[in-house]
Amino acid sequence: MTEIIKRERVLIIGAAGRDFHNFNTVYRDNDQFEVVAFTATQIPEINDRKYPAELAGSLYPEGIPIGPMEELEKMIETYHVDTCVFSYSDIHYIDLMQVGNRVLSAGADFKILSPVRGHIPCKKPLVSILAVRTGCGKSQTTRRVVDILKNKLGVEKVVSIRHPMPYGDLAKQAVQRYEKLDDLVKHNCTIEEMEEYEPHIAVGNVIYAGVDYGAIIARAQEEADVVLWDGGNNDPSFYKSDLTITIADPLRPGHELLYWAGETNLTMADVVIINKCDSATEENIKLVTKNIKARNPNATIITADSPVSVEDESLVKGKRVLVVEDGPTLTHGEMSIGAGFVACERLGAAEIVDPRPFAVGSIAKAYEKFPHLGKVVPALGYFGQQLEDLTKTIANADVDTVVIGTPIDLRRVIKIDQPSTRVQYDLAEHDTDGLVEAIRKALTK
Repeated sequence: MTEIIKRERVLIIGAAGRDFHNFNTVYRDNDQFEVVAFTATQIPEINDRKYPAELAGSLYPEGIPIGPMEELEKMIETYHVDTCVFSYSDIHYIDLMQVGNRVLSAGADFKILSPVRGHIPCKKPLVSILAVRTGCGKSQTTRRVVDILKNKLGVEKVVSIRHPMPYGDLAKQAVQRYEKLDDLVKHNCTIEEMEEYEPHIAVGNVIYAGVDYGAIIARAQEEADVVLWDGGNNDPSFYKSDLTITIADPLRPGHELLYWAGETNLTMADVVIINKCDSATEENIKLVTKNIKARNPNATIITADSPVSVEDESLVKGKRVLVVEDGPTLTHGEMSIGAGFVACERLGAAEIVDPRPFAVGSIAKAYEKFPHLGKVVPALGYFGQQLEDLTKTIANADVDTVVIGTPIDLRRVIKIDQPSTRVQYDLAEHDTDGLVEAIRKALTK
């Protein structure tokens, strides 16, 4: 008689990012396991879909259902789940273990895969930019690293790969390549996607993203001299890296030890950049430095400022302003303010107007869900209704100026009737040679 081997029934707890990557690299073609479902959290309107058969492989001809996180226990029971694999990032350890308790109490095992399990090798040198929390400054660090590679080290072609943000048709989004601003329209990008891709395009850099990161690296490495991994939230890299740079934030001291997977990024880093030193207290910078040395004594520590510049300072000085900031940094990044607010304080705005009385729809709900938010508008724009709510919230505000602190120019995406100006920010490391030399050594390994 042929022995029938029971496959372990797995549910992957995710948010349309690492969950799909863990499936693709560890479970997709592994007949020891049967992935029966995904759950979705953090991202609106991502649940009640399927991971498509086109990406799921021969073991899943019908695809794999995606259900809401709120129904986790019901799904464990319905699908007779043996093991739940936690697969999303930027979550406090207490909240993480509360998810674990839900799983254990429902009768399944709870597991987190090591990031190394999902590391895909690259034929070209690969540098990863990570963080201990959302909103530490990965984007500006990525721009700085690209500048070093091209202008200090003579690298001709840097190709970036961005952490996934697949909010649309997953099969169509398997491999996406962005080289021109028109590509953002072609791929029907959300505001969050534009915020991450546009800065790369603006400096003449090709950037890839999507769902299948094995297929993505296969294409990217063929046109690159160096590949740059631009991480999302505080998720670890999907690739085996020649250099790992992790950003820490002294405006949130201690967070580097309290969140999955930020602490893992800290302990796996070759270089840790303490960003925003120009806005932090010396006491908090020392605390973050102490924590880095305790967890990763071999890491090179580089301190850096995050200088902000304003497109038209006259629209801020002495004016009543409404500040719009990067949404994810404020929401699950738990920041109450951002670069726009800092710039307005420094330039002497007459008043930073509280936007909450003007908020409508999903923006109003965001203030209820995230009570830590300060006097700033979170730029939420995953889908059409959120864009409408953002537009109406800004239009309702009785202010002199709208100050845009998002990584992209919101005026390209929505109509803003009031006078407006944009805030931008860069990375200015205190020891400029330190980061250059770390990258140089990584390229010559």
